[in-house]
Amino acid sequence: MEMAKKKHEEHENHERWLVSYADFITLLFAFFVVMYSISSVNEGRFRTVSESIKAALHPIVSPPATPVPFQVGTNKPTAISPNLVPTKEMAVRRLSQVIKTFHRDASVGTVKLVELRDDSIVISLPDEALFKSGEASIRSEAMPFLQALAGALVELDRQVTVRGHTDNVPIRTAQFPSNWELSAARAVMVVRALSELYGVPPNDLSAASYADSRPLVDNLTPENRAKNRRVEIVVQERKPIPQPVDVETPRTALEMFAVPQAEIPSALQPPPDSGGRSSVQE
Repeated sequence: MEMAKKKHEEHENHERWLVSYADFITLLFAFFVVMYSISSVNEGRFRTVSESIKAALHPIVSPPATPVPFQVGTNKPTAISPNLVPTKEMAVRRLSQVIKTFHRDASVGTVKLVELRDDSIVISLPDEALFKSGEASIRSEAMPFLQALAGALVELDRQVTVRGHTDNVPIRTAQFPSNWELSAARAVMVVRALSELYGVPPNDLSAASYADSRPLVDNLTPENRAKNRRVEIVVQERKPIPQPVDVETPRTALEMFAVPQAEIPSALQPPPDSGGRSSVQE
């Protein structure tokens, strides 16, 4: 029995470490394969997946339904990429969203949006929503609406014309001798608010004065006169600016109609005198 045990101990396997070594090599190989696959990843696809994950984790929050507090010179909107030109449907939807936000605000009043056949969009505001009677200073209650409207105008990247309208009741004050001055001052004040306070580019803005020359209805009743007193913000697609034409140096009438000497027949040319000048017989 003792001899059998000794023979069994002599045949014992002392190379079991090879199993652990093989497992280690296998794990090391797998590790390098993973490292190589990470180093050769497509950067574009990785960035796309990363942005998709960020968008899923941080969804866009809709704007609040209540007007934001008015702060001068802060949070000016920024324009969108010029390569992305919004369509008219997008512009109408964006402007309608601004109007709906302030639809229940009594200080703004009734704001109307009208689409014209020339692809223009007209936002009509009653004068009482922006100004006091006979004045051109914008009421502070209307500033949040103009701020939200300016943000939409910057995003849409379009040309804007502000038109001032009045009724036919004459006004004669030291500041406004007529309705022309009043409607012009009101249009300019709206343009300045959109540009200087809320970041609408000045080259996209213009002001126009119409006084009582373009009424919506007759001015026979106080209700109708209130409808005619309005400010219209006309949003139009951007049009190319015409380049100035080079104008030649002004010439006198004699220079314009003078016939070159070479084109006058020799028979009609006076003979030259001794001094090289043509002589005329008296």
